[in-house]
Amino acid sequence: MFERYLVQHCSPTLAALKTANMFCFPFSSEEDLKRQLRIWNERLERKGVSLLLLRVRKKSAMIYVFRRFLLQRDLSDPQTAYFLSCRGYPDTGADDALGHLKRRLLEKENFPHEIGLFLGYPLRDVIGFIRNEGKNCKCADCWKVYGDEREAKKIFEAFRKCREVYLRLWKEGRSVSNLTVAA
Repeated sequence: MFERYLVQHCSPTLAALKTANMFCFPFSSEEDLKRQLRIWNERLERKGVSLLLLRVRKKSAMIYVFRRFLLQRDLSDPQTAYFLSCRGYPDTGADDALGHLKRRLLEKENFPHEIGLFLGYPLRDVIGFIRNEGKNCKCADCWKVYGDEREAKKIFEAFRKCREVYLRLWKEGRSVSNLTVAA
């Protein structure tokens, strides 16, 4: 079941098209959940993909699947780093920023809106979402778009196609490890 979630929700990250994806995973045993995360981290780390448990609520875990080098590149952008510092992030190194994000997720019931930056969304769209309180976007798919609508639609289509191909290949017997692009 975990493998299906990875393919269904994280194909663009596995294909190295996107910095990160996340999904909520229902679990019955926290011990089994941690074992699954350990196994998948061992399988995918040599390809540049990491899994992180962001938050647990009742019997649902928020799993963050990411490419560390892409996340570090995104967070190192001067405008993104400045924006995050204004939101209380003391450091934009990937590990420190993820630690701060995890703490914010535990403190709040809702998502801190800057989480979009950790998923590779454009800064302009994250700021637009915050300023407009999620309303008045130009279009919406993987995220709400406030900036370049045409570029976003091309990206959405690439992600959709990737997910479709990965699901088909997985159903035909390819493993997640084989589908994951080394980067």
